[in-house]
Amino acid sequence: MIENEEVEMILLNLEEKSEKTVSVTKEEFSTIRAGRANPHILDKIQVEAYGGTSPLVQLGNVSVVDARCLMISPWDKSLLKAIEKAILQSNIGLTPTNDGKVIRLVFPDLTTERRKELVKTIKKMGEDAKVAERNNRREAMEAIKKLKTAKTISEDEAALCEKDVEKVVAECMAKLEEVIAAKEKEIMTV
Repeated sequence: MIENEEVEMILLNLEEKSEKTVSVTKEEFSTIRAGRANPHILDKIQVEAYGGTSPLVQLGNVSVVDARCLMISPWDKSLLKAIEKAILQSNIGLTPTNDGKVIRLVFPDLTTERRKELVKTIKKMGEDAKVAERNNRREAMEAIKKLKTAKTISEDEAALCEKDVEKVVAECMAKLEEVIAAKEKEIMTV
C-alpha cells in the first residue's frame, strides 16, 4: 500500500461502502421469512397511528411465542385494528388473529415450491448486492485513474492501488456469498 492521503481515502470509502452493502443485504434477508417465527419480518411495517405513521415495532412488544408464532402486544389497545390492517396490507403473507388484547401471527409451514421461490428471491437480492459492489469497484478504479492522469501517483502506484481495490472487493463478494448461502440453507431446511 502506498502512502498517499487521496488513495487512503479512496480505499477507506470503498471499504465503508462494501461493509454497508453486506449489512444492507443481511438486513433485507432478515425480512424474508424462512418458516420460523422471526420478529424482523415486522421491521418495515408502518402503522397509521396518532395522525401519522409509526413503525410497528415502536407501538408494542413483539415476542416469539414458539417456533411458528409471534405475538404483538400493543401498549395502546386502541391500535389493535390499525396494526392488524397494516400487517394485512404489508404483503408478508401472514394473516393476523386479533383476540382484543394481542395479535398473533402464525407462520404456516412453507411448501417446497414456496421455498424454491424464496431462494430465487434471495439469489436475485444477492445479485443486486453484487452489482452494487461492482459499482463501488468501478468508482474506486475511476478515482485511481484520475489520480494517475493528474500525475498525483505513478503507474506502479496506481497498479498497487488497483490490486488493493480488487482485494477489498473480493473480500466483500466472499462475504456476500456466505450470507446468500446461509439464508438459502435456512430457507431450504425443513
